[in-house]
Amino acid sequence: MNSLKNNIVMITGATAGIGEATAKEFAAHGAHLILIGRREDRLKKLCQHLKKDHGVNCLPLVIDVRDADSVAKIPGMLGKEWRSIDILINNAGLGRGLDKIYQGNIEDWNEMLDTNVKGLLFVSRAVLPGMVERNRGHVINVGSVAGHEVYPGGNVYCATKHAVDALTNGMRIDLVDTAVRVSTVDPGLVETEFSVVRFKGDEAKAKKPYENLKPLVAEDIAEIIAFIASRPSHVNINEVIVMPKSQATATITHRVVKP
Repeated sequence: MNSLKNNIVMITGATAGIGEATAKEFAAHGAHLILIGRREDRLKKLCQHLKKDHGVNCLPLVIDVRDADSVAKIPGMLGKEWRSIDILINNAGLGRGLDKIYQGNIEDWNEMLDTNVKGLLFVSRAVLPGMVERNRGHVINVGSVAGHEVYPGGNVYCATKHAVDALTNGMRIDLVDTAVRVSTVDPGLVETEFSVVRFKGDEAKAKKPYENLKPLVAEDIAEIIAFIASRPSHVNINEVIVMPKSQATATITHRVVKP
């Protein structure tokens, strides 16, 4: 087991859900954190909380991963103490709607493609050269069971997560002659803000996917990410697909309606 203490960990989409839980998990292991998100207040509060509770350093960066120019400036924004990033967690991502393709909203498509695919690429392009130069590092991409199956209404979202799966495999091939590791964690039903975002604030719709079963929570995924990162350097966990016990596939679940 590799200690995560004093590792420098960059997490995108850190202001809520899996990203926030992962920041807390790594801070509990003594890692120092570079947190990226769009909501400045949340980022600053989270950093303050982590510093106070765990005595770690935390650098909040208010950046939209869809903005290639802003992301490209990240290495130049980091002081000497932050430049040697040990672990990059590409977590930023979202779903929008469940429309059929012929009824789809093009703005929603662009938002998913720009965040889930291009955002991951932009951040990886900014961070990976340093890892290769140091011959040390680990990229952990947060994918989805939607990267392995296509479900009704998932079309474009599923396509973006299939792209994450392909890009993860491509990174692993490109980095095979280095000491840089590449992994992906692909969850099923995790109750976070994901569905609220997907349905644009409609709380009733957002609760539907999790009704009458016990879904995963963000902390479940955070613990798995930390486990992957803490394996000995000769071990690479390529992929973890994780779902609640009550979920067998993207569309097959066992739901118990209480009397």
